[in-house]
Amino acid sequence: MKTTKLVVGILQIVLSLFILLQSCAVGVGNTIDKSKDVGGSAGFVVAILFIASGIIYIATRKSEKLGGDIAGLVLMIISWLFAISNAHVYSDLQIWGWVSFIIGVGFFVWHFIVLRKQTTK
Repeated sequence: MKTTKLVVGILQIVLSLFILLQSCAVGVGNTIDKSKDVGGSAGFVVAILFIASGIIYIATRKSEKLGGDIAGLVLMIISWLFAISNAHVYSDLQIWGWVSFIIGVGFFVWHFIVLRKQTTK
């Protein structure tokens, strides 16, 4: 689990840069079109939450407790909510939202099951 958290944390930081670049482009496009859509701003928030979650996963990869996974879950659920509720013009944001949901819930459930198996031995 330590290696997986490290790899996913690094991937989240790299993906956040890609999301940030896309969000800036969508924000500029919305400004030029004078659109009322806030997909670019929501994408910026999603990118920041991806960075924060990636840092948390890297920092807590050696922890045996659920604290880092709970923090990552909360950040990824907030990211998911922002992404799916604001993915109108910026449709890629919905993809990033579901990726964040899968990462957050996946790590939490995985770590919870591993801790449960360790305590029953």
